[in-house]
Amino acid sequence: MRPLVEPGAPLTAAEAGRYARHLTLPGVGVEGQRRLRAARVLVIGAGGLGAPTLLYLAAAGVGTLGVIDDDVVDLSNLQRQVLHRTEDLGRPKAESARDALLRLDPALRVEAYVDRLDGDNAVELFGAYDLVLDGADNFATRYLSNDAAELTGTPLVWGTIFRFQGQVSVFWPGEGPMLRDLFPDIPPAGSVPSCAEGGVFGALCGSIGSAMATEAIKLICGLGEPLVGRVLVHDALRADQHTLRLVPDPDRPPVTSLAEAVEACADTACPRVDSTTVTELAAARAEGTAPVLLDVRDDWERQVVTVPDDVWMPLAEVRAGGWEAVADLLDGAQDVVVYCKSGRRSAEAVALLQQDAPDGVRLRNLTGGVLAWSREHGGPVY
Repeated sequence: MRPLVEPGAPLTAAEAGRYARHLTLPGVGVEGQRRLRAARVLVIGAGGLGAPTLLYLAAAGVGTLGVIDDDVVDLSNLQRQVLHRTEDLGRPKAESARDALLRLDPALRVEAYVDRLDGDNAVELFGAYDLVLDGADNFATRYLSNDAAELTGTPLVWGTIFRFQGQVSVFWPGEGPMLRDLFPDIPPAGSVPSCAEGGVFGALCGSIGSAMATEAIKLICGLGEPLVGRVLVHDALRADQHTLRLVPDPDRPPVTSLAEAVEACADTACPRVDSTTVTELAAARAEGTAPVLLDVRDDWERQVVTVPDDVWMPLAEVRAGGWEAVADLLDGAQDVVVYCKSGRRSAEAVALLQQDAPDGVRLRNLTGGVLAWSREHGGPVY
C-alpha cells in the first residue's frame, strides 16, 4: 500500500524522544513518523467517536488536526466523550477539543471549526486535508462526507456506533467501494434512534474511535492492509469482531454533486417552529394562563427530571399517530407547549402535530428543553 503523505522535515530531538516507541516499529520508523508529522487530518465531530480518535491521532504525532463540530459540551456527553471535562460544560466542543489536544502536545497545529459540515464548506474542507475521519452522529452528514470525499478524491475513515455495536471502514475514492456501494440510499431522518433515544455504551466509543485512528495512521504511513473494501464489525456484548467484504456496485452512478446529501441534512435540522422560553412559561403559570405541557422524551429520561404538571407521550408514538394519538391526552387544550431534553425532538413533534391539529390550537416548542428548565430552577441535568 502506498503511503498517503510524503515525509516532512527531520524530527527534532524532542520529537524523537516523544515518538521513540514508534521509531522502532517496522513500517513506521523515522520516515513514518515524519509522514505523520506532515499529515493534515480532519475529524468530523468531537463527540463519542471524535474524542478518542482525536486523542490518539494527536498522541501519534499527526502534525495538523482539524475538528469541526457545532455542538456544545453537555453533562451527558462526559460518559463517553473523553476529550471534555466538567469545566468545559457549555463550551463549543470544537474549542474544548482543541484545548485538550494542545494540553497533550503544545506543538500541534489544531484548527477548530465551530460549525456544521454542510454543502457550503464540505468540498473546501475535504480538499484542504490529506485524510478525513467521519465521527458524525446522523446519516445525512455521513452521506455528505462520503460524497465530498468522492468529489475531491479524499480518503475517508468511517465509523459508526449503536448501543453495543460499532463498525469501521475506509472509503477511498478510486481504490475501493464507497458508502453508497454499501448503502445506496440515505435513510430517512429518525429511522434509527439517536444516542439520546437509544443509548450508547461509553467504552465502545473508545474501541471504535481507536480503530478509526489506527486506520488513519496505516493510511498515512502505508502500513498493512487498510479496511478498503471491508467493514469491521465489533460487538461489545459478545466480545466478537469480524469483517465483511464489500465490492463496488458497477451500476451505481458516480457522485457528481452534494445536492441529495445537502437536502437530507436540511431534513435532519431542527424544524423552524414557534417557541417559548422557560421564563415565559414560568410567567404564564404564575398568571394562571399556563399552556398544557407535553413531554415527548423516553420513559427513562422522566426518571431523571420532569417539569411539574405535564403530560407525557414518547416521540415514537407521536410519530406513529400524529394529533390523533395525543388528542385524548391533551383533553381539548388550545395552547400546548412541547418539550424534550434540549428542544430538537420536541421541535420535530410540534412540526408533526401541526400537520393535522384542529384549527385554533397553538403549538410551541420549549427552547432549551428540560435542561433549560433545570438550570433555571436548580433541577438535575443529564
